[in-house]
Amino acid sequence: MDRVSIDDLTRERFFHGMPERHLARLVSAGRAVEAPAGHRFFEENGTAESFWLIRSGRVALDLHVPGRGPVVVETLGASSILGWSWLFSPHRWRFGAIATRPVEAIRFDAPLVRTLGAADPALGYDLALRFGAVMLDRLEATRIRVLDLYARPEQVR
Repeated sequence: MDRVSIDDLTRERFFHGMPERHLARLVSAGRAVEAPAGHRFFEENGTAESFWLIRSGRVALDLHVPGRGPVVVETLGASSILGWSWLFSPHRWRFGAIATRPVEAIRFDAPLVRTLGAADPALGYDLALRFGAVMLDRLEATRIRVLDLYARPEQVR
């Protein structure tokens, strides 16, 4: 795994506008990683100890459905954040994640990021707002998919 720099983080949309002092702390928790297609980042209900900023490639979020196995609920691409369960106790994954194309990402050590956020509440608050925005975007996308799923055929866009 390769170290990342402040410049690596500032190039990513997720970190735009973050104070340099916060970025300087986060680089200590980040490492550049690569994963081949088929790599499983995590399993549903596993311990959430990392999160990733996807730089290239694709990752499918899946959910185990009894009698059907894993069902893809969303696909993430470049500039997406993978994983937020690390933020919330009991720090267990709510979904699984698998690379559908080769991935280049920055992997963050979640326990270290939680420690950094606790030591610097301004950093913790900044991250909470950024992850909250990601969750809000995903909730809105889910709402639209559900509306499309249950719309009468003549109502579909």
